[in-house]
Amino acid sequence: MIKVGLTGGIGVGKTVCADIFSLLGVPVYNSDIEAKLIMITDEVVKDAIKEIFGSKSYNEDGTLNRGHLASLIFSDKLLLAKMNGIVHPAVREHFRKWCKDNQDHKYIIQESALIFETGSYKSFDKVILVHAAEEVRIKRVMKRDSTSEEEVLARIKKQLPQEEKLEFADYVIINDSKRPLIKQIMNIHIDLMNIDIKSSQPA
Repeated sequence: MIKVGLTGGIGVGKTVCADIFSLLGVPVYNSDIEAKLIMITDEVVKDAIKEIFGSKSYNEDGTLNRGHLASLIFSDKLLLAKMNGIVHPAVREHFRKWCKDNQDHKYIIQESALIFETGSYKSFDKVILVHAAEEVRIKRVMKRDSTSEEEVLARIKKQLPQEEKLEFADYVIINDSKRPLIKQIMNIHIDLMNIDIKSSQPA
């Protein structure tokens, strides 16, 4: 089974691309969604979060107190690193088990925004980068999140520049609302389905 990473900065449209791959019958693991589920269902993770960030980290109904956590994490890089140190290993283990459950497929996809930032791109056989111009990304996120241009730019600056990511990508999808998205994805899908699995494994 070929493991494929699907990534890109905020506002590029990763999830739209992932949904299209899913429609083609490709198993897709959404790291962001799974991480949020793990944070409210995994007792070990929950205990670790409460120990560092306090009991206020969870609401009375068991959901995450996002406001409390955001106020701590986004103003303190050390606390952000501690949160990642709790959640990321749990997600990796969950993904490993998920891969076993889907090993009868030619390839699977893990959608994650931080494949390059965390260095996890090295663990994939292939990496797909979704790319879009900055002005397009800003407009999308402003509309989606009802936020200001300044806030979107601040979030973009926290991520690795797209130009640097291009150097490590095996495939690039241009999602600019001009070039046919489905055609680009179909070309990648056909290529991945025809890859010799043995020759695709990372050294």
